[in-house]
Amino acid sequence: MLNRYRKIIGVILLVSLISLGFFPSVRHYVNIPKNIVLFEGQTEIVSSTLPVTAHPQDQHVYEVDEEGKAELTISGHQFGKEELMLEMAGIPVKKVNVDVLPDFKVIPGGQSIGVRLNSRGVLVVGYHQVDTKEGKKSPGEIAGIQVGDMITTINGTKIEKMSDITPFIQEAGKTGKPLNLVVVRDQKEFRTKLFPLKDKQEYAYRIGLYIRDSAAGIGTMTFYDPISKKYGALGHVISDMDTKKPIVVEDGQIVKSTVTSIEKGSNGVPGEKLARFSTDKNIIGNITRNSPFGIFGRLNQHIQNGKLDKPMPIALSHQVKEGPATILTVVNNDQVEEFDVQIISTVPQKFPATKGMVIKITDPELLEKTGGIVQGMSGSPIIQDGKVIGAVTHVFVNDPTSGYGVHIEWMLNEAGIDIYKQNSKKAS
Repeated sequence: MLNRYRKIIGVILLVSLISLGFFPSVRHYVNIPKNIVLFEGQTEIVSSTLPVTAHPQDQHVYEVDEEGKAELTISGHQFGKEELMLEMAGIPVKKVNVDVLPDFKVIPGGQSIGVRLNSRGVLVVGYHQVDTKEGKKSPGEIAGIQVGDMITTINGTKIEKMSDITPFIQEAGKTGKPLNLVVVRDQKEFRTKLFPLKDKQEYAYRIGLYIRDSAAGIGTMTFYDPISKKYGALGHVISDMDTKKPIVVEDGQIVKSTVTSIEKGSNGVPGEKLARFSTDKNIIGNITRNSPFGIFGRLNQHIQNGKLDKPMPIALSHQVKEGPATILTVVNNDQVEEFDVQIISTVPQKFPATKGMVIKITDPELLEKTGGIVQGMSGSPIIQDGKVIGAVTHVFVNDPTSGYGVHIEWMLNEAGIDIYKQNSKKAS
């Protein structure tokens, strides 16, 4: 009898402490003795002997099944997937994973896509020395501009492409007035003045900077949501080839692409897919985000891979296991094929992070064609036990048969798809 009352007191004390802020609001299961009555939607806990009222500003919701197992939600907050054991009054209380995904499905990709990124402003990728009467100088360098900076505004006018800059340069050269620039560096803005200088050989005014306003390349579609048409691709950030910094996206488009040939990889030399954008130039979606987990946006049409075109469930990081899997990718024209791989290791990540898996290509046909993982294969969806579990992201330079993969749940999160909220389910 004493032990039973200890357990009752322990449960009441735990809920009270959470309500008063001594413990963070959590969602968990606790084993409740059957003689305790929990009223759904109320803040009062009632037992046959000990009534206790929780903090009034918190909302507590209880669901109790026939076995006396109760689900507790405090103030609508849900917990992460890490486990916590609390020993209070002899009662083990454990955070457990209650996220279930019974209905959420995505359509896997595998298609080769062409990527066009338009950066916010123009990107500075290098310095140019202007040959003036006083010697060689770079006006941009004098103005304090660095490689990797983004010029977004000149004299109060928003700059979207390189051709926008030329009229300002020539006008400033003629009047002798400086260019008033707004520059973005490491996501922070600053202002500076730049005086164009006249090239004595070409008799034209120059700013002494190499700039670029867009980038293009190829990759692989990972997934899209058949309802919202939100998609994810590549599985890694797109960085500028000169500055090595992530490109800040203003907007962009994805189009279909066709693989024309494969440069086979070898130890120390990564291979590459060579592809061309489809001649019809049909834009199949936009690009709104370029993040460490890939590129994201929304499709304007349904697309098919011709292999696995039906919606498939997903697996969270802790559900992925070592062992056989497959990937969907293109190595010839626009035909998506399925190839065997092996999950060598996987990390049950508690927070969004890249490189959650190590995979190895085991399919003899793919090894013969590509030598393993090649550039342009990034984003190829990984399938295991009938579920989409992630995407190929990187190749090991010294072993092109192996590389990294990212877990699908982090790509879905970056795409703006809340799989946890959409699929929360009562445990009872």
